[in-house]
Amino acid sequence: MPQPDLAQHAKHAQFTSLLGHRIAYWRHGDVGRQTTVVFIHGFPSAAWDWHNQWQALNKSHALLAMDLLGFGFSDKPHPYRYSIIEQADIVSELCVQQGISRCFVVAHDYGNSVAQELLARQTEHTLPFVIEKLCWLNGGLFAESHRPLLTQKLLHSPLGPLIVNLMSKGTMARSFSKIFGAATQPKPQEIDILWTLLNHHHGRRVLPALLDYLDERQTYRDRWVTAMQQVAKINRQSLCFINGVHDPISGKHMLDQFRRCVPEAETVALDVGHYPQLEVPHEVNNALIAFLNADK
Repeated sequence: MPQPDLAQHAKHAQFTSLLGHRIAYWRHGDVGRQTTVVFIHGFPSAAWDWHNQWQALNKSHALLAMDLLGFGFSDKPHPYRYSIIEQADIVSELCVQQGISRCFVVAHDYGNSVAQELLARQTEHTLPFVIEKLCWLNGGLFAESHRPLLTQKLLHSPLGPLIVNLMSKGTMARSFSKIFGAATQPKPQEIDILWTLLNHHHGRRVLPALLDYLDERQTYRDRWVTAMQQVAKINRQSLCFINGVHDPISGKHMLDQFRRCVPEAETVALDVGHYPQLEVPHEVNNALIAFLNADK
């Protein structure tokens, strides 16, 4: 299960083959027999991001988390054409493999797009399980409101391979400092762990390819947003957006767009940046528990 300490986190990892790739995952509780919380992480990190939420929910819920393809301890094929669609396939296959028929999904950043794709499949009746509730944290739910960092734009450009070679733990720390809240800056040990996970299996070299998700958000925008709107109108308690409003990438401007486009859904505004689950874990945990238990 995810732990604050990376060695313990790695110790509890399990591995499975999905769509020809070796995928790392963590599970807790009676997965498949009770409604399970499925965590989907963001870019450029991994399932470790959820260790605080894992500890808060592990007494009341079954839990499942994975490192997506190209992230953390999972395979990082190179060269390779990474896709949100394939990532959704992987999450779906893992859920089926684990015997999940109903679940809650909690997603962040890159994982938001994966969750949107899963939700769209549900509205199209092609998802092999049911998402009962879905909570997003900061991320580009609406392509037109997403404001990627200059570093992300450069990595996604023809200069990407060169930029990757120039990256260091210091440059990553400076990038994270820009997107965290002023009063909730990342801890040195968090940067150390995220840097280690990023570099596992030569992970830096796949960053430019992973960033193709920026284009996919444009391609699938209307389909994904339509699914969100349809689900929210059927059950206003089924969707939630927890947003760190000081995030320059997907902060208050993204929250405002969410409220305009999906007014029926629940929202929580927090006085932090792009990584609420790391910056103010207690507040995120409380919001998640309230959302997941709202109709009990």
